[in-house]
Amino acid sequence: MKVRLQDIANARTGDKGNRLNIALVCRDPRHYPAVAAQVTADRVAQAFVARHPSKVVRYDLPKLAAFNFVLDDVLEGGVNSSLGLDGHGKALSFLLADLEIELP
Repeated sequence: MKVRLQDIANARTGDKGNRLNIALVCRDPRHYPAVAAQVTADRVAQAFVARHPSKVVRYDLPKLAAFNFVLDDVLEGGVNSSLGLDGHGKALSFLLADLEIELP
């Protein structure tokens, strides 16, 4: 069954300068293995391709059924430098939450 991450997980963003941090927490720990297998750093980089990330790192937090993604250079220089509407990156979790995965 195909589902969007927003249907099975919560996402929260933060930022520091030009670096975006996205926490993704599975609502049900049973979904963690499927998310771990399908939501790779490369797939997240592809979801953010329009923002030109220079680096994406995924940190796994299995005891919390969660992940932390750190994306470099996606905030157009950060809140103090960007003319973008969301220089903080707070609304960017939707790009990750919109990804589809296959649940067993």
